[in-house]
Amino acid sequence: MKIIKYLFFLLLLVIIGGAVYVATIDGEFQVEESRVIDAPDELLFNTINEYKTWDKWGPWMDESDDLIMEYPEKTSGEGAYYSWKSETQGDGKMETKKASPFSSIDQDITFITPMGESKSDVYWKFEKVEGKKTKVTWGMKGKQSFMEKAFWATQDSTISKMLRPMYQRGLEKLDIYAKEKMKEYTINVDGVTEHEGGYYMYSATASSIAGMSKKMEQMLPAVKAYMIQNNLPQTGMPFTLYNEFNPEQGTTIFSTAIPTRDKVVIPKDSSVLCDFLPKQKVVKTTLKGDYINLKEAWEAGYKYITENSLEPAAESPAFEVYKTDPGVQPNPSEWITEIYIPVK
Repeated sequence: MKIIKYLFFLLLLVIIGGAVYVATIDGEFQVEESRVIDAPDELLFNTINEYKTWDKWGPWMDESDDLIMEYPEKTSGEGAYYSWKSETQGDGKMETKKASPFSSIDQDITFITPMGESKSDVYWKFEKVEGKKTKVTWGMKGKQSFMEKAFWATQDSTISKMLRPMYQRGLEKLDIYAKEKMKEYTINVDGVTEHEGGYYMYSATASSIAGMSKKMEQMLPAVKAYMIQNNLPQTGMPFTLYNEFNPEQGTTIFSTAIPTRDKVVIPKDSSVLCDFLPKQKVVKTTLKGDYINLKEAWEAGYKYITENSLEPAAESPAFEVYKTDPGVQPNPSEWITEIYIPVK
């Protein structure tokens, strides 16, 4: 009996010593990872802010085959949340506490474990860097309960070491997802309509087709600056008028233009001129997406003309109108371009 009492006493000392040791462990933790992604902050913010996108890039999707996501009616913005159930990963909930477009998001995460509920703070930061790139920082911080500290004291790792590779993988998948989203586009041939025309200020030049974009980057600001300097109202979005287009030789003569209200008398030595676009019958095609898809959109417009036995009006140049300013909307998948091909 004395031996049993002695062993019991030793066990009690071990338990008390262990409890004291666990109690002295600093339970506070923080893990944070960053990645520079070649995508606009608005796109990345909106992706994280909408919980229904999380299953597309969330790193935990690689580790669980039985993860069931559950969404309420509100899945984005402050007060939004989603929950999950998994026999292998456990259950939990994520809720947005604060969303500041397009700079930061604060969230609460709750893990339901055999040791009870474990709550932590999750945060996101979005910082613009060179060009259209964004530095995305994903972090989590919190304080472990006594039981959680006791659990991790028996492990070879820590919660921070466990989460770090998961966050790294998540940011990598977010990078891939964002780039794929920016590639999305749609082309719709709206059919035959009538374009109202009107006066416009323009600058014209001859160019190789490949070199058009660089010349447009210089010409459009020049036209815009001329209109501002001379107090000329802009009555529509910029457009490109294709006076000549020769894909076989790879050359074009084009005008970069901005609509204005009235006819403007221009000095003879001015590089910016004024002209009039007549009211005319056209086939309209709308591209939503990056300009790299314009060739396909033009082909769709001309295919519609052929299939509907229409004839292009050769004497009237075709043109494209840029309804979205890339300086305001940096996400290429949201750019809208309207193509107008005059027909007889």
